[in-house]
Amino acid sequence: GSGLCLSPPIPACRPPGRPRCPLLHLKERADFQYSQRELDNIEVFVTKSSRGNRVGCMYVRCVPGARYTVLFSHGNAVDLGQMSSFYIGLGTRINCNIFSYDYSGYGVSTGRPSERNLYSDIDAAWQALRTRYGISPENIILYGQSIGTVPTVDLASRYECAAIVLHSPLTSGMRVAFPDTKKTYWFDAFPNIEKISKITSPVLIIHGTEDEVIDFSHGLALFERCPKAVEPLWVDGAGHNDIELYSQYLERLRKFISQELASQRN
Repeated sequence: GSGLCLSPPIPACRPPGRPRCPLLHLKERADFQYSQRELDNIEVFVTKSSRGNRVGCMYVRCVPGARYTVLFSHGNAVDLGQMSSFYIGLGTRINCNIFSYDYSGYGVSTGRPSERNLYSDIDAAWQALRTRYGISPENIILYGQSIGTVPTVDLASRYECAAIVLHSPLTSGMRVAFPDTKKTYWFDAFPNIEKISKITSPVLIIHGTEDEVIDFSHGLALFERCPKAVEPLWVDGAGHNDIELYSQYLERLRKFISQELASQRN
């Protein structure tokens, strides 16, 4: 429903030496009209997960020669088509390229949404980013928003990378549904709170103080349990879906990427 879709591979769209790629098609009802230059800088393709699902991927080349590529795991009720204009704007402003994917059952990705599929989906995206574009882990920033923090934390607990950004994260599924939950049960889904201490890369946590979907207490709890956390961004008055409208959002991301990460590498 996003006005953006993948077409079957067409030989004519293949640059020399590159595998055949699907073309990006804009439907008339697309919310956002792209310039030809923007379309030329977006590559879409389908990869396969270890669980046999086709996973739709999108690489947005925002900044030629950018040091970092952001592997972005988006929120719940959106897909790549709805997020692509945001990716173009974000990557341009934080001086990074953006790579994203749709979870099983979202957009053109096959299968159905499930916790196990989330983890295999991000694994497939990570492998595609590494092999197709030759990007090494020290140049990858994992970015998860809302439900996207679940695959992000899982991957970050298993692989080292440049950094992690957790935007409106949840501690676990049970704690969202039942806020008085104090421990993690074996049947609890999305146990970020148990995995975050295993992350070895710098972690920036961003949360709105008036979040009506995932309470601000989740961001605080994850910050307290994360040994690699940097100074967080608590956005006073922000809810679940409007943090990016606050000026401190881009300011904090820019400082984290251009100053804090650079000083760690030197």
